[in-house]
Amino acid sequence: MAFKKRTAVIFAAFMVLAMISGSVLTLAIVGPLSFASNKSQSLNAVTDTNSAASTASNGKEEQKIIQAMNLIESRYVNKVDSTQLADGAISGMLAALDDPFSAYMDAKEASQFNETLSSTFQGIGAEVIMQQGKVTILSPIKGSPAEKAGLQPNDAILSVNGDSLEGLSLNDAVMKIRGPKGTQAKLQIQRPGITKPMQIIVVRSEIKYDTIDATMLPDHIGKIEIRQFSFDTDKRFNEELTKLEQQGMKGLIIDVRNDPGGLLTAVTAIAENFVPDGKPIVILQDRNGTKDPQNSKGQGKSYPVDVLINGGSASASEILAGALHDNIGAKLIGEKSFGKGTVQVTFDKEFNDGSDLKLTIAKWLTPNGVWIHKKGIEPDIKVDQPAYFKVLGLSKKQTLKYDMTGDDVKMLQIMLQGLGIEPGRTDGYFSKDTEAAVKQFQTSHQLAVNGEVDSKTAEWIEEAIFKKIRDPKNDAQLNAAVQDMQSKISK
Repeated sequence: MAFKKRTAVIFAAFMVLAMISGSVLTLAIVGPLSFASNKSQSLNAVTDTNSAASTASNGKEEQKIIQAMNLIESRYVNKVDSTQLADGAISGMLAALDDPFSAYMDAKEASQFNETLSSTFQGIGAEVIMQQGKVTILSPIKGSPAEKAGLQPNDAILSVNGDSLEGLSLNDAVMKIRGPKGTQAKLQIQRPGITKPMQIIVVRSEIKYDTIDATMLPDHIGKIEIRQFSFDTDKRFNEELTKLEQQGMKGLIIDVRNDPGGLLTAVTAIAENFVPDGKPIVILQDRNGTKDPQNSKGQGKSYPVDVLINGGSASASEILAGALHDNIGAKLIGEKSFGKGTVQVTFDKEFNDGSDLKLTIAKWLTPNGVWIHKKGIEPDIKVDQPAYFKVLGLSKKQTLKYDMTGDDVKMLQIMLQGLGIEPGRTDGYFSKDTEAAVKQFQTSHQLAVNGEVDSKTAEWIEEAIFKKIRDPKNDAQLNAAVQDMQSKISK
């Protein structure tokens, strides 16, 4: 069954703050693609049929819209742009659906959307969603300025360079966050569990990164990290998988933590390495309940596979996790995934001006028929990372010292504790024990020893803790996956 020349998209509803940073990067099918199924009805046919029916019944409503536009153009106190009115009307209709995954993009935004499906970006390097009216971090891209600055999933961005994001659409908010390489984005951040907003300064940069990172761990356990399902991700995955197999790999860990999704063609191609021929990778379900399984044409593998997930694993990541879990018994390890289970189609030919309409037209289900939307996928082995993995960078607005209180002090104490220096408490009160811990850190790093945290000491502490976070041996979730895999390959 074909979507003709439309682009089918399964949206994780996040925005990539990147080269054009105003477009949604989601589980997408770019260009014509046949969803083979002899038993199910075409989603496209259903869409067209319902569209034709609604056209016949909505003449009165269409005339109402036209009349409103005519009144505005002829009677409004100022001259208006008819294109702006039309765009606003379409955006308003989609807003009435109360569906954050359906959206209208003008020609510029549509162009940005297409360009984001690459692996080279310019910006802060984070994916964001609109959550409860706030622009919220889904995940920072690994190695990006956003990650280095300490941004974490679920951080809400309240303002950029003093400009509030309240009331803005996701597109408009992202346009304020983006900017040229080398410029600063001063972000006011609200983190769950932290009472006061904090300022984080991120220097925008060009972000070139490989969507795949592979390594051989001890005991011939392979690990492949998928950072995003982009145009060449499946090719790169297969290259690295072949290398690991040639090195005698006995078991594989696939890491999709903080992977916000990407192209459907990429995730299905990767899944086919492991899902046996004829087994469903994912199931599409239209508005009438008709189900269309997308079956694998692969042969499967003889070695065991585990998958690492967390709250930043969305869309394509969840499809891969579900496909491997349901079909080959792969263990899911880490934290509950994001939970995105609807399908959008991008109508990019209907307007003839470069603009796009992205509309939710179906659900997607795991091979076992589970709809994970807004629920996520629970791991088989739940493992939380240490507290210091979730710290936010210190604001450095003032020197922290004895008898002070606040979220900066709390972050400082968690960092010190993570570095093995006991601060006495982690409740945000700068005690004498905390002062002693700071002195201990300053002494070991040959800094001026006064027990106070100025910007220089703060930067040293941040660098030390971020270095520890980046060290795989401190990754509790990866360690759990390795332990599980060792038990499997030793049998």
